[in-house]
Amino acid sequence: MLPESQPAFPEPMVETLLRPTSGWAGLNLSELWAYRELLAFFVWRDLKVQYKQTAFGALWAVIQPVMLMLVFSLFLGRLGGIAPPDVPYSLFALAGLVPWLLFAKSLASSADSLVSAANLIQKVYFPRLLLPLAALGSHLLDYLIALIVLIVVGLGLGFAPSATIIWIVPLTALTLTVALAAGVWLSAAYVRYRDVRQLIPFLIQLWLFASPVAYSSSLVPTQWIWLYRLNPMANVIEGFRWAMFGVGVPPPAGEVLGSAIATVGVLLAGLAYFRRVERTFADAI
Repeated sequence: MLPESQPAFPEPMVETLLRPTSGWAGLNLSELWAYRELLAFFVWRDLKVQYKQTAFGALWAVIQPVMLMLVFSLFLGRLGGIAPPDVPYSLFALAGLVPWLLFAKSLASSADSLVSAANLIQKVYFPRLLLPLAALGSHLLDYLIALIVLIVVGLGLGFAPSATIIWIVPLTALTLTVALAAGVWLSAAYVRYRDVRQLIPFLIQLWLFASPVAYSSSLVPTQWIWLYRLNPMANVIEGFRWAMFGVGVPPPAGEVLGSAIATVGVLLAGLAYFRRVERTFADAI
């Protein structure tokens, strides 16, 4: 006779087998929302890793833009016509560096997010898109600190933030969208092609020279300005300077809207490609 605690017949074992999807896979944004707590955990993890075992910690959010501002001021600040005459070049450069560093750091982290989490991808299922998204959020703290430094420097030089500062919010959103649009393409390609590791710093450096970070867009020849405006970061940086301190003139609203629409189009295409090849990440990484 069997003991009372032991069932007469053993319960059947249930085995769940996960298979990669075949053919077209939708974006399935509802799944991202279901994993929102994991996204927050990834952001917190990246923040801790970013400042772990560092001597200066969050001070790097101040040191990096300030040091770059000093370098630009030393080598470019003495050149006439490179910046508007009614604003100190140091403030002009710093106001361009703050949004640019958010973009550059977010793009680099997003592109590297899948390969750096190879062990996790091979063992646990979760929407892989969480990794590029978390890479964006991990740099927002540095950005907020740099914004405060920029405001303090502006006040010290006699430039108080204007009422147009509210436009910083959509410009920041556009900056992150541009970084994500490029990041999803590069992160998916990086899984298969390790050449992307060499491409990322080269692309960011080239993008820096193609954006009005250290110079004014008024230096661009008139016949090439339409091509220059295809770079969404050109509109973001100019709009950022205008929104913060009223420096220069705001970029035309039509051009900003056009670059935003183009960026969203590139992002949607990148998300579609990402979802299509996502099922191969665990094997190819």
